[in-house]
Amino acid sequence: MRKLLFCFSLICCVFSLKAQDPNFSQFFASPLTLNPALTGKFDGVFRVAGNYRNQWPTINNAFTTATISMDAGILRNTIPDYDQFGVGIMAFTDKSGNGVLQNNFLALSTAYHKALDENGFHQIGLGFQGTYVNKRLDIASLKFESMLRSDGFTGLMDESFSSNQIKLSYFDMNLGVLYNGTTDGSNNFYFGASMYHVNHPKETFKQGNYLLDPRVTIQAGGMVPVGEYNAFHFSANHSRQANATNTVIGGAYMINVAQDLGNPTNLYLGSWYRFGDAIIPYVGLEFGEFQLGASYDVNTSSLKPASNMRGGAEISLIYIKKHTDPNAKKLNCPKF
Repeated sequence: MRKLLFCFSLICCVFSLKAQDPNFSQFFASPLTLNPALTGKFDGVFRVAGNYRNQWPTINNAFTTATISMDAGILRNTIPDYDQFGVGIMAFTDKSGNGVLQNNFLALSTAYHKALDENGFHQIGLGFQGTYVNKRLDIASLKFESMLRSDGFTGLMDESFSSNQIKLSYFDMNLGVLYNGTTDGSNNFYFGASMYHVNHPKETFKQGNYLLDPRVTIQAGGMVPVGEYNAFHFSANHSRQANATNTVIGGAYMINVAQDLGNPTNLYLGSWYRFGDAIIPYVGLEFGEFQLGASYDVNTSSLKPASNMRGGAEISLIYIKKHTDPNAKKLNCPKF
């Protein structure tokens, strides 16, 4: 009975369309959904990032989210040393209520990062992102109050919906700014802010004029070396959309298991905490040009009786093609 009530709450969320945007616990591993200014912000030729999340797995396919993106630096021989001009593309899909509501996004991003000193120790970047959004609602899979009678289920569709009201599409605009720096080239710190849905797109499956509220996100983090081979990474992310807020803070300890600075194999162990919701243990492995991460939300909120304290499993994979030129300029970039 408890799970039945929980499923009913999920369906209510589908129709309200006023909850927060889909997001990842490993926000640091999904750069183009976190801040458009992170486009091209990495040390390498190009980057491919993929993420998958299954939230509340004890409730059959409650929320599943996946994204894949690719970005790269361009005009390297034209722009000043230690500047970076990035372009990127991202595909994003999110399904709610066992696929009843499906959201698909296709985004193009660009950002320019300007070096503030001759060594490239400090940079500030500005990014823009344009997104085409398509949403589909499978009303045939829904049961409305009007379809229920005292003697059973009528099967008659709610008259407030018609065939031309089960999908919508619109153009969305996002922007962001990012500062990152280092004191000596070995450590790193950054601070950024982004705003999604700048243009307040109209979003409703029924008659009305509901405008999507902007999502404002602030993120910060850094890396501090520990000894010759190891390091501690930390990061925080706070977002607000309408009256919904989401705050995550935590860190991971990096162990260079091979004790090789030229071609390291790094193991990451850590945890993040989403205030009022979940503890998020994290394990990561970086080898060659790949970085793999896995986390699991342990639910601590009032939903834990229905979720059995299981918030969501999440995996991430990032591939960065390294420069083959040993004389290529090295960019100091945030990783978490």
